[in-house]
Amino acid sequence: MSAAPSDTGEPGSARKRELLEAAYRYVLSNGLAGMSLRPLAKAIGSSPRVLLFLFGSKEGLIRALLARAREDELGYLEALRDGHELAATGREIWSWLAAPSHRALLALWVEGYARSLVGEPGPWADFGRDTVRDWLELLAARQPAARRDTKAGEDERTLLLAVLRGALLDLLATGDTGRVTRAVERQLNDLDRQG
Repeated sequence: MSAAPSDTGEPGSARKRELLEAAYRYVLSNGLAGMSLRPLAKAIGSSPRVLLFLFGSKEGLIRALLARAREDELGYLEALRDGHELAATGREIWSWLAAPSHRALLALWVEGYARSLVGEPGPWADFGRDTVRDWLELLAARQPAARRDTKAGEDERTLLLAVLRGALLDLLATGDTGRVTRAVERQLNDLDRQG
């Protein structure tokens, strides 16, 4: 029988998970840009030393926070994996992306995505590529098998992802849900007609 994890630095420890959840709530409200361990630790009832012990470094903590955000994203994607209509999937995704309750998570996602694009080393590396892959896999799963493995099918899901991602950036920047949703719906109607 294996020993139960301690409440310190072991990967599955309750204390580590508790502090990760508290830090995650903090960065959802405050972002990762310029995050300093001292104010973060104070806000979540810990100390910089404990955070460094549990996560190895500030970079390790950021990597864990990005993984935690991706966990939320992947949880949503798993709930969408049934069915085979790309336009309907686009509507479901847009409804989720446009929901005000997801703005903090999506702003954090954009921050991680942008940092990965400028080649910042460390926890940001590959974040953008990995999330693109996650979304394209979901969209491929929602296409009929005969369409999925064609260049036209790949083009459809790539275009849909580009429209959704661009619309999300616009929505986060302006808050203009009505205008952006109309534009997304226009693209989805075109996709319906092609299907």
